[in-house]
Order: sequence, then C-alpha cells, then structure tokens
Amino acid sequence: MRRRDLLLSPLALAASTIAGAAPARTAADDLRFFRILTGSAAATAFPIGTLVASAISNPAGSRPCDRGGSCGVPGLIAVALTSAGSVANLAAIANESIESGFAQADLVYSAYNGEGFYFRRTRFPNLRVIANLYPETVHLVARRGSGIQDIRDLVGKTVSIDRAGSGTRFNAEIILNAYGVRLSQIKVAELDPGEASDRLTRGEIDAFFVVAAYPAQIVADLTEKQGATVVPLAARAIEAALKRHRFFSREVIPANSYAGVPETETLSIGMQWVVAESADAGLVYDLVAALWQPASRKILDGGHVKAQQIRRETALSGISTPLHFGAERYYREAGLLS
Repeated sequence: MRRRDLLLSPLALAASTIAGAAPARTAADDLRFFRILTGSAAATAFPIGTLVASAISNPAGSRPCDRGGSCGVPGLIAVALTSAGSVANLAAIANESIESGFAQADLVYSAYNGEGFYFRRTRFPNLRVIANLYPETVHLVARRGSGIQDIRDLVGKTVSIDRAGSGTRFNAEIILNAYGVRLSQIKVAELDPGEASDRLTRGEIDAFFVVAAYPAQIVADLTEKQGATVVPLAARAIEAALKRHRFFSREVIPANSYAGVPETETLSIGMQWVVAESADAGLVYDLVAALWQPASRKILDGGHVKAQQIRRETALSGISTPLHFGAERYYREAGLLS
C-alpha cells in the first residue's frame, strides 16, 4: 500500500469529501477530521503536510502525551491531501470547502490584497495565516543534452511551467519575464512535476520548473539517474524581480545537494499554513500550540529534511497577511508578538 493510501484511509477519505468548512465530526461528536491541502505528491509540501498532520493529531484512545503517546489536539485526526498547488488551495480555503492548506507567501499576500496574480480577479480578504513554515526553492531542471545552461536558452525549447492555478506557474512566468523570455518564445507544457519528470526522462520535454524545498526527491532522481542539471537564476536581470516582488529571497543550493550539480544560485519563497477567518479560534489556538509543543520536534526532525527548518522562532517570518485570531492569541501568549 502506498504512503498516500495509508493517509487516505476510508475515514479520512470520507472527511475529504465533505463540502462544509467545519471539520467532520462523528455521530458521538468526540472525533474531528481536519484536512490540509498541500501540493503535488512529487513536491515537498505533501510529505511536510503528512508530518504536520501527525503532529497535530491525537485520536481518541491514544496513549497520553506524557507517556510517549500523541501530543496533538485531543480527538482530532488530521490528513494531508494532494492538490494542484497554492492557487487551488487558497480558493478552497476562501470558499470554506476545506479546513486549511499550504500556500506560498507571495500568493497568500496577492490573494488577500487583490494584487499581482489576483489583480482584476476575485480577491480573498477572509484568508488568515497560522504560521510560516519553511522556504521553498525554485528549481529549473534541464535535460542532459538539452543545451540549456542559462534561462535564455529556453527559447525554442519545450518547457513545463506547471499547471494553471499552481504557484509554480505564477513564479515561472515572473522569472521568465525578468529575463525577457516570453511564453510565445517557448513551447509551453502544462504538467505537474511528476508527469514533467517522466516526460523529461523520455526526452519529450527539455526542462521544467518546480518549486520545492531542496533536496527535492524528484530533482535528485533526475540528476542521479538521468544526468539532469539545475539551471542557475543568477543573472543581473533577476534583480528587477527581487525588487518588484519582495516575496522572493535569494537562495543558494549547496554543492552536492544533487549529483553532479555545483553550488547553484536561485530564489526561494516561504510556505505558509492558511485557514479562513471563520475557522474556530479555539481550534486554531490548539493547532498552533500542538505544532509548537516540544514533542512535535521529534516528528518534524524525523521526516523530510526541510521539516527541520519549521521552527517557532521563524513562525512569523515573512507574514504580511493577518494572522488568524486563534494563532495571534497563541503567539502573544508565547511572547512572540507584543
């Protein structure tokens, strides 16, 4: 049985299909399901989501926290679900068809304010942030023998910029524009990272963008088995993107993070955990308290390497959208907000 199948047990699947905003409850009203939309199964957000779900869950009958049992929210079962990405997650949160989700900081800010990607689109003023989690890294992966060493080499090539509605596509378009590369100059493919990886392996595309914390397994497999490379985003042209879009940060992927890939300059964006303003304040407070209680450290440190960067001291970093009231209460009591 695959890991995702284990997560989506019959009970969890039932919870994932409920249209209402409130977590599903059992008839006895002593068990709640709480869903977290993440991203593609091949991206970092999904395995991180499974760790967060584990940290905040505490099913009835679990051993007490002080006896080595679950230390999450009593009676809560959280499940991480795959999705099309940040844009789709924010829409589901805003229309209250899902309890929570992960989204890139740039898109959370844009959706709340009706700017950038959301200019002249429906804005979502009811979005609220629980926590900043970890930085996501922009990867431009190129096929061996494609001749792509610089982003301008994408002209005339077949390039996947991810699916419509994904945060990756939004950022890929910004980056291409910063380098003066128009979409009309490339052969655009709209593939999720998993399919893009398969197509790259078969030589059907030349490159693809994926936003995922390094070392991303999908990139590691391609560099090790296919001799693929990661194209740097380091030219002077990117300075304009950094000044105009302050949600980007400079990032350096260390040498040997991927087989045969030297130290590589690129960009990163914070990943945030988001709910609707209508989410129960008491529950949100409990979720935040569970995420940051000491026992969660063992869960986070024992999973994906990027989860080690999920720290309470950086929980408020890069947040320019209002916190949910329940989260704000926790951070004030913890002395992180004055």
